[in-house]
Amino acid sequence: MDRDRFWEIVDQARGQATDPADAADVAERSAALLAGCGPEEIVRAQQILWELMAASYRAPLWAAAYLINDGCSDDLFDYFRGWLIAQGRSDFERVVEDPDALAALPAIREAVDEGMDLGGEDMLNIALEAYETATGAELPGDSFTIDYPELDPAWDFDFDDFERIAERLPRVAELYA
Repeated sequence: MDRDRFWEIVDQARGQATDPADAADVAERSAALLAGCGPEEIVRAQQILWELMAASYRAPLWAAAYLINDGCSDDLFDYFRGWLIAQGRSDFERVVEDPDALAALPAIREAVDEGMDLGGEDMLNIALEAYETATGAELPGDSFTIDYPELDPAWDFDFDDFERIAERLPRVAELYA
């Protein structure tokens, strides 16, 4: 299991999903596909998932999630990033590089129109579920590590300050103006 294979599984799950923007459906299908891999590959997928979570642990993305979800605790930020992983590699990489690119995603526009929060907690458990399905045992607790980077101190301000968010994430802020 490498990152390319991990993303192939997510993209295949998105292709099978009734609504590819539905993180819960993508997660369920991803777990089922991953369960067909060997236990070592599933363990590696868990590590890759958390490497992606660490790569997306960025203050600008957190600020965007805060605006989109009308608030965003640390747990909710995890779930938002799980949702972002469920959107597939292309959207994930583009948004991690430029969180303001979220404004172009149809799911974001739908969330704005319908006042929905976006989260994908189920995506964070795909390897846990796959491992249990494949082996009948729980994924070993020491099978992955998480190494979050320091958050950018330039973003250390109250995310309720809409004007500051709008200066830094104008396209996302425009959806909420």
